[in-house]
Amino acid sequence: MAKINILDSSIYNRIAAGEVVERPASVVKEFVENSIDAGAKNIVIRIERGGKDLISVVDDGTGIERSELKSAFLPHATSKISKVEDLDVIQTLGFRGEALASVASVANVTLKSKFDGADEAFCLTCSGGKMGGIVPCALEGGTEIVAENLFYNTPVRAKFMKTDKGEESEVSAVVARFILGNPDIAFRYYTDGKLSVQSFGGGQEEAVAAVYGAAAISECYRLDAAKHGVRIRGYIGKPSYTKANRTYQSTFVNGRYVSNTTISSAVTNAYASYLMKRQYPFYVLFIDVPPEVVDVNVHPNKSDVRFENNQIIYGSIYSVIAAVLDGNASALEYIVKGVKECADDKAPAQPSDSVPCVPSKIKTEEGGHLTAVPFSEIRDAKYPVPPIGASSGIAITFHDSGAVRQSASLPVQPPFAENAFAESVGERERREEGAADVFAENKRYLAMLDKKAKQQKIVFENAKYCGSLFNTYLIYEEGDNAYIIDQHAAHERLIFDRLCEEMKARKIVRQPMLVPFVLSVNREEASFLAENLANIAAIGFDIEEFGAGSFKVSAVPLDLQDIDLKAFFDELLGELGNLRGIRLEELLRDKIAMTACKHAVKGGMMLTDSEKEKLFAMLHGDMGLKCPHGRPVAVKLTKYEIEKMFKRIV
Repeated sequence: MAKINILDSSIYNRIAAGEVVERPASVVKEFVENSIDAGAKNIVIRIERGGKDLISVVDDGTGIERSELKSAFLPHATSKISKVEDLDVIQTLGFRGEALASVASVANVTLKSKFDGADEAFCLTCSGGKMGGIVPCALEGGTEIVAENLFYNTPVRAKFMKTDKGEESEVSAVVARFILGNPDIAFRYYTDGKLSVQSFGGGQEEAVAAVYGAAAISECYRLDAAKHGVRIRGYIGKPSYTKANRTYQSTFVNGRYVSNTTISSAVTNAYASYLMKRQYPFYVLFIDVPPEVVDVNVHPNKSDVRFENNQIIYGSIYSVIAAVLDGNASALEYIVKGVKECADDKAPAQPSDSVPCVPSKIKTEEGGHLTAVPFSEIRDAKYPVPPIGASSGIAITFHDSGAVRQSASLPVQPPFAENAFAESVGERERREEGAADVFAENKRYLAMLDKKAKQQKIVFENAKYCGSLFNTYLIYEEGDNAYIIDQHAAHERLIFDRLCEEMKARKIVRQPMLVPFVLSVNREEASFLAENLANIAAIGFDIEEFGAGSFKVSAVPLDLQDIDLKAFFDELLGELGNLRGIRLEELLRDKIAMTACKHAVKGGMMLTDSEKEKLFAMLHGDMGLKCPHGRPVAVKLTKYEIEKMFKRIV
């Protein structure tokens, strides 16, 4: 067995930094949380180059005493808890006591603070985990903390950071959550010396307007409800107010921003019958519960929480939001109309002994339901824990009409072996021979496909038009075969192919708009569009930034002049967070398909004989075509199949 080493603080602080300090946004989060816990009412945040060069947070909180400045940089040092019982009723944002030590181990940190009632302020610097001396400094009050050159001594971590704009977007998202979650605190946020966002601490409505714009307020219902000991307040968008991605969704549990699946599932399921595919609801929700029923110490950066009873949380949120969206009579108790911020908005909901009414079944598209397995039952022999190293997965049991239909398992791939990529010379030769065999096999396969395609073409001279069904399906007879052609699908495919060929050889011609289209987005979406402006312009759009959080489209491609710009950009912004990045070619293909569908002859439309003949001739006898949406253009019925239908052949 190898020797067991006791790690030095310079090592274990960097390990902790790997969990706590993922990127500049993590540093901003930790610094601002400390300011809020210190009772600050005004907080100023500054970053440069997305926080890579500089992160500064200044507040007017209670400050730190001179004798405790060095203690603030020690690992596991905190003013938030003092005994083990405090962990059961945590009511502060920070409490783990490792943030400053972790940040100081990977950056140059300067801390200035003036304690309430003290005569002067003091300054302490800490670079790479090494502290300097405490010296007097100039500071009117509160605390100022600055982190410079983040990850200067860990270049591997620095290499994996995003671009300056990308990191700035992450920080902006964190600041927006602080503004929403702390509406009674005034924030000023500067990026590269420019004021980016400002709030004045005037309440929840003002905070939402500062982040999303005043127009968002009129598109939302304001809630304030108490159910089964859970207080649910905030804003939810009307069913007509949808977004292209989830960046307009914020959840706060006891004032802490979290990303919790129980809460998000409850909201999503409540909206399910109102939203179409790729549409997401807008909401800013505050969930207040007694601190003893929620565990906030389950994630290194405290981005999630664990509830004592998930069913109570799910049932309470689902029933309140569903009642509001459905317009039930009980919704009148939940909706706040024309009422200013209540003084007790942050008061926790009172505990209740009521038993929640939780939906026992969740509807599926096929009319069945999903049954959730309680965690307590997982320990039973019916749900054995797989051995370490075994392929495991998540099982979901589907029910239909009371009977178990199928259990679907999502497999988890085992990790690669350490020598998975090692190969000898002989193995390399065998691999190259195999590659040659595969290449030859591919050539044979392509040749077979080409031959089969040629065989699918029918002989035009012998094809005879026999009539139509429902003014939609054209019937042709050729030999012992009958072909039924969907006139809309056939024409749609022909137009689509023509437009695609024109698109390949197109010259970019822009059509100026009489009235420019203005697109309003949030900061994450703005960063995404800014990084892809060149790609969007390359396909023919004249687009430019138009103030904070807006883009102006002054011209569109001539061949897409009828395009619905709002729908196009909603779909484009739906790619936000997609690891594969922007997919303009696929989006354009979809738009071309929609154009083809719009201009194709429709089912039920009466065609003249000449139009039918022309449409059939344009197919060139290729009966294997499909429309752009994947539906077949034609189906073939043989004489044998028809005679078998009528029992002429047994």
